[in-house]
Amino acid sequence: MNHAIKVENLTKIYGRPGSGLLAVDHINFEVYSGEIFGFLGPNGAGKTTTQRMLTTLLQPSEGRISIHDHDLAHDAYPVKRMIGLVPEESNVYTELSAWDNLMFTASLYRLPRIQGMERARQLLETFGLWEKRDIKTLNFSKGMRRRLSIGMAIIHKPVLLFLDEPTPGLDAQSARAIQDLIRQLNAEGTTVFLTTHQIEEANQLCDRVAIINHGKIASIDTPERLKRTFQRVQSVEVSLEPDGQAHGRALTALPGVTTSLKVGDKWRLYTEQPATLLPLIMDYATEHKLQVISLNTLVPSLEDVFLEITGGEVGAVRHEPRDGKPRQRGRGAIK
Repeated sequence: MNHAIKVENLTKIYGRPGSGLLAVDHINFEVYSGEIFGFLGPNGAGKTTTQRMLTTLLQPSEGRISIHDHDLAHDAYPVKRMIGLVPEESNVYTELSAWDNLMFTASLYRLPRIQGMERARQLLETFGLWEKRDIKTLNFSKGMRRRLSIGMAIIHKPVLLFLDEPTPGLDAQSARAIQDLIRQLNAEGTTVFLTTHQIEEANQLCDRVAIINHGKIASIDTPERLKRTFQRVQSVEVSLEPDGQAHGRALTALPGVTTSLKVGDKWRLYTEQPATLLPLIMDYATEHKLQVISLNTLVPSLEDVFLEITGGEVGAVRHEPRDGKPRQRGRGAIK
């Protein structure tokens, strides 16, 4: 399988070696041509630093980057012409119209004017911005600017597109539109490197994901294989009546339950042995004259896997634990 990206012992140290900050620690991975590759990690894990090195914006301290067989350290110019970058912060010039933003970007890539005009029109029509082409982008919504930013990144038809957090802060409709654009670009042959902390987005879009934590690659695989690997974060979800909300502490105390999470009107009980837990839940419901409204076993989600790998806490327990000492535990933020 052809490699769009090959990274070997990639390292970045901010400051002096030996006393500086080790942001990326000798990582190795490959991105195959034609795939959507997700790069996940908490804040400070090394995601953005890695992407900046891959896009020539930052010089590595050690290691080698090869993009479509071009060594980035010695042959960066052709690489710059074959990649597109959509940064997390908008790179749209708000004093310019959508049309002028695209034409300016086309000139940076040295597209002939006629070709640039044809490409700009095609992109504006595809992204639903043609009717707004002459309006200054200062008046655009965040979702419109994000679509235009993607258009600017692909006006020269790159074979490799880097996307840094493409959907945070967007409404659901705009986020879905961006995700559909990513799928469309990939279907047309563009390899996509997606840096994100949106776990479900990676689950829906990516062929494979790499999880980076503390500057090291913790795991690389398809979302489904990662889920199957971490069977210990399986769970059982139950809804009880009447007053099922009041039984979280007792349900969490059942044998085999490691932690629990309140999900709407249901309780999600994490366990390594769902089959053993199911009859215990039914016995509890019978003993307390409760009606079981729903009872389901759940395979691990990619978010569960992410938290497990990065040392976060799967689920949340908000009660007094069995040792009697008051404690509050929660998921924490994934950024």
